[in-house]
Amino acid sequence: MSWIEEERERARTEGVIHPENFPFLLTPEQPNGQAVVLIHGFGATPRSIFPVATALYNHRYTVAGVRLPGHGTSPDDLKKRKAAEWVTTACAAFDELADRGMNVSVGGLSTGALVTLTLASQRPLHKLLLFSPFLQLRHHLAPFAGFLSFFFPYQKSVVDQSERDFYYSLRPLKAISQINRLLRDIPRILPQIKTPTLVLTSTGDATIAPGTALKLYERLGTPHKILHTYGNNVPHVLTTAENPELDDVLQRCLEFMNQEFSNSPINNGQSSSI
Repeated sequence: MSWIEEERERARTEGVIHPENFPFLLTPEQPNGQAVVLIHGFGATPRSIFPVATALYNHRYTVAGVRLPGHGTSPDDLKKRKAAEWVTTACAAFDELADRGMNVSVGGLSTGALVTLTLASQRPLHKLLLFSPFLQLRHHLAPFAGFLSFFFPYQKSVVDQSERDFYYSLRPLKAISQINRLLRDIPRILPQIKTPTLVLTSTGDATIAPGTALKLYERLGTPHKILHTYGNNVPHVLTTAENPELDDVLQRCLEFMNQEFSNSPINNGQSSSI
C-alpha cells in the first residue's frame, strides 16, 4: 500500500468523513522533478492549503497535502494527540517523495509552519514556504494552556456555519499545549536552518503576537530568505479564498519555488507591505 493509500485509510479509520479533509497527493502528467509537502494549521484540514497545492500542481510540481492527526475528526480526537505525531506524519510524506528521487520542499501554515521548521531540523529540505509562522500566539494565556486545560478543557472559536466541516469551533487546550511544545524548540532550531525560506505574514493577523513572524525571520540561519508582510486587510489564514491577496500569495510562492539561489543572500530585508 502506498503512502497516500495508507494515510487515507488512516483518516477513514480515525473518523474523517468530508472528502476535502482527507490527505491528498497530486501528481502531474509531466512532473518537473520537484515536490512540495504542504501542512495545514491547527484546528483546520488539508482543504485550507489546497489552493497552494493546485497552483504548484499546475506548474508541474508533485504535491502532497498531509492531514495532521486529530484534524478533520473531532475536538475529542485532537485532545489526545501529540506534537510528535504531527511531525512524524510530515516526515512520512517527505520520505515518500524523497524516495522517488525528487527535491522536496515543505510549506506550512501557522502551526503547520512550526511543524515545517521542526522537519527542517530532521530532513534535508530543498526550500521552505512559511505562511503566518510565529514564535508566540496573541492570546496572553496561550503559554499556560497545559495547566488551564485541567479547568477549562476547550476554547470556543467562532466558525461560520459554512466552515464547520473544516474548522473546529471547540479547540482543546491540551492540543494548544502541544503547540507550545513545538514552540519550545523553535528558537534553537532557527539558527541551524540553512534552507532557502519564504516567509509570508500580515499586520491584520489576529491570531499571532504582533511582530513575531519578523522575529522568527530574523533568527533564521539561512542567508537565502525573503519576508513579505501584507496589510491589515489580510487575515491569519493566507492560503484560502478568504484572503483578498490570495493570488499574490500564490504568485510569490511560484516565483520563490522557481528561483535559483547563489551563494550570496537574496534578501536580508523586509519587503514592503501591500
